[in-house]
Amino acid sequence: MRLLPCGSSALLVELDDLDEVLGYYAALLAEPPDGVVDIVPAARTVMVVTDPARTDLATLERFLRDTVARKDSRAGGDLVEIPVVYDGEDLADVAGLLGCDVVEVIRRHTADEWTVAFCGFAPGFGYLTGQSRWDVSRRKSPRTKVPAGSVALAGEFSGVYPRESPGGWQLLGRTEVAVFDQTRDPAALLQPGRRVRFIDVSTR
Repeated sequence: MRLLPCGSSALLVELDDLDEVLGYYAALLAEPPDGVVDIVPAARTVMVVTDPARTDLATLERFLRDTVARKDSRAGGDLVEIPVVYDGEDLADVAGLLGCDVVEVIRRHTADEWTVAFCGFAPGFGYLTGQSRWDVSRRKSPRTKVPAGSVALAGEFSGVYPRESPGGWQLLGRTEVAVFDQTRDPAALLQPGRRVRFIDVSTR
């Protein structure tokens, strides 16, 4: 673990890998330090933001160094189910990359229980990591427009595009679920720590 100052009111915790981030984030949520106003996970870091009127960085640093990552980090969040029509343009390519057929890609994607590891790229875009290991390369040529609601894979992650945008992830299908809605509180459906299961609603 390495701790770095992030401005005058936050510390950035650098960790070894995504699994450690998930466990460390879960531990902080279970027992948040006094005076902390936000905890932001990423792929290899967790940023902890304080209210300077309630605590100081030296006190926070001592707390963070004593915090032990939880082992059951993927089982703690509530579960959301996302219905998907699996008709994505890249299904056959993904099957080729994984050495299986399209039916098996869909079976594996829906059988896995995913966890929102962190958010980024666009408001409401959650990087979901599965219990099984995925390794799907991005497209060599990104699309200039990926429709909102597209369900996709890239590297070890799955995700749902919250709005139309450019993107290079492999498209598996689409959902009608709005993962980002500014009229909702919170606007982002996929919060870090939340568990996700994709449900196949395709008609074949």
